[in-house]
Amino acid sequence: MTIMAPDRDPLITGIGLISCLGEGENAHLAALDAFVPVIDETSFAPYLVHPMTNLALDTQIPKRGDQRQMEPWQRFGVYAAGLALDSAKAKGDPALLERMDMIVAAGGGERDYAVDAAILAAMPKADDPDAYLNEHLLSDLRPTLFLAQLSNLLAGNISIVHGVIGSSRTFMGEEASGADALYIACARIEAGQSEICLVGGSFNAQRPDAFLHDAMGHALWRGPFVPVWSREAQGGGTILGSVGCFLVIESRAHARARGVTPKARIAGVMTDRCRRAPGQAAANAARQIAALGGTAAASAVISAASGGAGATAEERSFLDGLGLPVRAASTALGNSVEPSFPAAIALAAMSIGRGKLFPPLEPAETPLEGAPAGLFVTSWGFWRGEATALVVPAQESGRG
Repeated sequence: MTIMAPDRDPLITGIGLISCLGEGENAHLAALDAFVPVIDETSFAPYLVHPMTNLALDTQIPKRGDQRQMEPWQRFGVYAAGLALDSAKAKGDPALLERMDMIVAAGGGERDYAVDAAILAAMPKADDPDAYLNEHLLSDLRPTLFLAQLSNLLAGNISIVHGVIGSSRTFMGEEASGADALYIACARIEAGQSEICLVGGSFNAQRPDAFLHDAMGHALWRGPFVPVWSREAQGGGTILGSVGCFLVIESRAHARARGVTPKARIAGVMTDRCRRAPGQAAANAARQIAALGGTAAASAVISAASGGAGATAEERSFLDGLGLPVRAASTALGNSVEPSFPAAIALAAMSIGRGKLFPPLEPAETPLEGAPAGLFVTSWGFWRGEATALVVPAQESGRG
């Protein structure tokens, strides 16, 4: 692990998290302490979804015109970003916001379902299906809809609504994009290339195309709700969840100068990927854990496992070998793809900040007594990408 000057430590000073459990830190900790699954069983039956909590959009996106031109995933992201800025005491400070960097993990937007259905229905009857598809994609899709599909429009809307106008980067690549966003944010702060960064993403699970894609790949869980590890033992399957999560991360020196109290410190973030041959993902994770100090560095693990077959089975076997208590974040939040890793980091920071890990979410998980010395956060993407972070208390590390 790279040794850095203590004043370059990346500290989490703001958390903005919205999900089926509610909005903000207090709501999530209270819901996790007395966990009851929040599930919509009917909207996409036979599949389940963790629905987004009801949001008073005006509190974070005051202009109705701004709300109308955003798709739901963008509203979720802009809303969560506003909560993070509030949490970090950065909201409405133009001098700070104009030099705040932003790194977003985003998907490709949502579809015009009526146009898709019409094209799919007519293509088999066309004399030249390929030509028909090209013609109608060009003529039938509204330009405004195409613009709304741009992945970097979330960052643009955050800039417009909240005034964050430093450098901006948008990563795509499913779960790995959220891990890379955190990795780059921390690396830039450690290197002195950034002092403060807004980083995160959002995902709207409550849309037909999300279910179509995953159902075609036989990735979804069918039947009554089952927690992640118990689901894995029954063959696996993912349950999608709508989530928005942004974090404000800044250097220790910058946070000290602003007089803000950090919630936790990110001691390291490691990312990698493989072809998922048997054992490859576990080998990546083992290298990451070792580079972050080994099992002695943490008291427990918060996993962002998707619940999908294959990857989750291998991850569970690997985590069992660590001998640490484990929590599967997606049991409570659902699989939120791009923001799944930032959301698990947020849960870790909340737990570190209050000196207590939330209780087990299912019988396969074990309690943790006392305050955690550190928490590993893992993310194995459904298809690609393995990442591990170490979140620890924010006090001075004493390193050189």
